[in-house]
Amino acid sequence: MAPSALAARFGESVTKSALRSYLAEFISTFFFVIAAVGSAMSSRKMLPDAMEEPAALVVVAVANAFALSSAIYIAGNISGGHVNPAVTFAMAIGGRISVPTAIFYWISQMLASIMACVLLKGTTAGQAVPSFAISQEMTGFGSSILEGVLTFALVYTVYATGDPRNSPLGATGPIMVGFVAGAGVLATGPLTGGSMNPACAFGSALVAGSFRNQAVYWIGPLVGAMAAGLLYDNAMIASQAQDLPPPAVIRGFSEGVRA
Repeated sequence: MAPSALAARFGESVTKSALRSYLAEFISTFFFVIAAVGSAMSSRKMLPDAMEEPAALVVVAVANAFALSSAIYIAGNISGGHVNPAVTFAMAIGGRISVPTAIFYWISQMLASIMACVLLKGTTAGQAVPSFAISQEMTGFGSSILEGVLTFALVYTVYATGDPRNSPLGATGPIMVGFVAGAGVLATGPLTGGSMNPACAFGSALVAGSFRNQAVYWIGPLVGAMAAGLLYDNAMIASQAQDLPPPAVIRGFSEGVRA
């Protein structure tokens, strides 16, 4: 890419509209992580052996589903409501957002996750912040595959609900994505934690001071998200391109930031 083109892309990533998008991503990701990690902390406090209690898993899954649906909805018309570096990565690989914009999205999401976990630790009198971990029966490779498959389903749903052909879905789109996230937690919570979100995994690991198997929560989700985005763009959208607006306009649940 020519230096002038790169400078133009960067310039588009620091406009007022773009800055609003980063702020929207920060706010939505912050509240999602508060609910997702906070629900795990609450279940551990209320249940003596939360790791063995099915009720604790249900609590965390429901909190993830509700929080993600709400987070996507409140940011959807501003930033597209990514709330997840894996979603942003898929959008960047598919050319729906520029690389500089994706980097700023990532920074906003990571900072939000870290600050949310710091807030949880600071306001709960130093109660331990749980970090995502794989079970003893799982290998790192197997865990990455599971996280990748879950994230594939999540991102594929994001693309499908953001498809203009599904515009009548309206506000139910974020709810559908939340359902998929909740189902993922129920399916693999005891195995990998059901993260599907590198920012959430990184923020909790940083504050907890434990980065063991952290690569599982990056490699799997990023690869799964990329596969889902490329498949939807090239198989589901390309086959009916005449019915759709230009790909650059389709950004999750709304046009979001044009960059």
